[in-house]
Amino acid sequence: MNLFWHVRLARQAEQDLFDIVSWTAKNFGDHQAEYYAETITLAIEALHNGPETLGIKAREDIGSGILTLHVARHGRKGRHFVVFNASEKRVINVLRLLHDSMDLARHLPEDKDQTH
Repeated sequence: MNLFWHVRLARQAEQDLFDIVSWTAKNFGDHQAEYYAETITLAIEALHNGPETLGIKAREDIGSGILTLHVARHGRKGRHFVVFNASEKRVINVLRLLHDSMDLARHLPEDKDQTH
């Protein structure tokens, strides 16, 4: 039996990743942009272990069923959250990648199941 969860990125989460990496390259260089893209990718990949993964926080203050995982993990630095929800069918829907200084609730889609 496969214990891993399927992780899907919403279009907006894909756009967030592109924007974050582009901004990082412009402001800190290509090497740092590559490193930060890897940092974010590692956080997203950790979601394959499901919503009980160490560091995940339920964020009912943002919305019903919303969870977050900060990308600053395992000695890596970062200032973004992976914002997602989980379905009973072992699917993680990554809704957004948002900077930790943002009002997260304001940047979530109305339809919290928006993926492709």
